[in-house]
Amino acid sequence: MIPIRVGHSPDADDAFMFYALAKKKIPMRGFEVKHVIEDIESLNQRALRGELEVTAVSCHAYAYLADRYAVMRCGASVGDKYGPILARKRPGLTAGKAGVLDLSRKRIAIPGKLTTAYLVLQLYAKDFEPVFIPFDKVLEAVTSGEVDLGLVIHEGQITYAKHGLEKVLDLGVWWHEKTGLPLPLGVDIIRRDLGADVMRSFAGLFRESIEYALSHRREALEYALRFGRGISEDLNDRFVGMYVNDRTVDIGEDGEAGFRALFEMAYSNKIIPGKINLEFIN
Repeated sequence: MIPIRVGHSPDADDAFMFYALAKKKIPMRGFEVKHVIEDIESLNQRALRGELEVTAVSCHAYAYLADRYAVMRCGASVGDKYGPILARKRPGLTAGKAGVLDLSRKRIAIPGKLTTAYLVLQLYAKDFEPVFIPFDKVLEAVTSGEVDLGLVIHEGQITYAKHGLEKVLDLGVWWHEKTGLPLPLGVDIIRRDLGADVMRSFAGLFRESIEYALSHRREALEYALRFGRGISEDLNDRFVGMYVNDRTVDIGEDGEAGFRALFEMAYSNKIIPGKINLEFIN
């Protein structure tokens, strides 16, 4: 057996994707998988240290990981005209140049320095004040008045209204209007020192896990609901559908183009330190 530690977030969409591996619903190809469940920013930091053989990471974080990890074509979370949102408690924002919201001097709760949400927000606007807090505390920080706005990811993208908040910007919509492309938010990566054969074999196993969940949707959703932090079955189904779909089986040409455009724009805006050569494992 080949031991593989797999990092993924405690979210319904990740749990859905990994259901068949967690419950060994499919032949395991000689792999013994240990699941490491942590929030995405913690996984980003662990990947920087090369700790896990396979892990979910933010697309932003991969700009600092390409030398050690390759991207699997399966497992991507891609927003198609939707993505992280900015939410607020009270009115007060005005549109500035070219209709862009004036975020200058606004305190914004950010769910991690290496999240793709933060990267895209920096592409959208400058001069705001980031306040870095755990993703599951962002809505609370906005409702308490600790910050002016919250950059909301995960299931908060569809539950913010229950907290008395309103959406002022969907960064996935903005990205599509700017580029005409979907917005890749997270990917699953595999460490290069495993060797090409092992990398390809595990990528194939992971794809089978995603395909199994999609074809056994009800049972996979029941498993994923345990990770949904109290959301209803309907919202669980909706959230999983947003981020586990055909592009999760394979990121696709447009998803790959969106990923490359994200890095090109980030580099030209001096947000990441260098140009990134994306390499995908089938």
